[in-house]
Amino acid sequence: MSTIENFLEYISLEKNYSSNTLIAYKNDLNSFSNFCLDDFNIKNIETVKYSEIRLWIVYLINQGKSNRSVNRKLSALRSFYKFLEKTSNIKTSPLASHRPLKIEKKIQMPFSEDEVFKVLNADFFSNNFKGLLERTLIYTLYFTGARRNEIIQMKYNSVDVNEQILKVLGKRNKERLIPIHDKLKTQLEIYLNERQKINNSNSETFFCFENGNKLTPEFVYQTVNFYFNKVSSKDKKSPHMLRHSFATHMLNQGADLNAVKGLLGHSSVAATESYTHTSMKKIKSIYSKSHPRGSNKSG
Repeated sequence: MSTIENFLEYISLEKNYSSNTLIAYKNDLNSFSNFCLDDFNIKNIETVKYSEIRLWIVYLINQGKSNRSVNRKLSALRSFYKFLEKTSNIKTSPLASHRPLKIEKKIQMPFSEDEVFKVLNADFFSNNFKGLLERTLIYTLYFTGARRNEIIQMKYNSVDVNEQILKVLGKRNKERLIPIHDKLKTQLEIYLNERQKINNSNSETFFCFENGNKLTPEFVYQTVNFYFNKVSSKDKKSPHMLRHSFATHMLNQGADLNAVKGLLGHSSVAATESYTHTSMKKIKSIYSKSHPRGSNKSG
């Protein structure tokens, strides 16, 4: 077994990294390995120096990769070399003194509440199982704030409509419980009633196609993108934007930051705080319109 394979097995079994992360890390490590072989005839990336890594960074940037994308690839390398340090294959990581490339912070504005409810209440969903599935997906993404993959992997027995509790398995296999909103409960009941009628209703996953197959990430993305294109002019229309909207709308309504952190499954409050930037925009807007000394007040 190669060192890369040993590393991938380690982060899978010991660190509980997701399958998506495993695939990304494998691709990044193989890409770097091929670069070292083609450009420097280095057959073993355990022996590389930072100078070779720096040239790979230049190569990636010249290929049009963003700083964010390059940093993600370097994260795979950094984890790999930390593993080699841990297993005594190398003394010091060649990335020990490397600092991530600077990323210009671009705040993504969430969907407005009006945009979300235009989709939730729209009549442009097909009057068949696929249309019902798509509508219920959007309801669930928005009212739970769950990640796309968490929704896809959700088991049939993870949803207790009567108790109004939904269970998802997050990053590193951490389980969390999310309350089911009354509006979501009604939609889930409609979906479950129809789901029981399809031929392959024994599918283990809660959400499935009419043939019983599990949903794909592409289908979930395309569903959100297609329907929000009808009501929103925002550049980004993705499942994550519904998660972003869920958090921002909760904070706008005065929800406790730590409570929202728990619902989102964030490991630290710092990740949740990124959503306070957009909720602050609304607070400032209300302030300027309402405060007697606000900028929009005359006199």
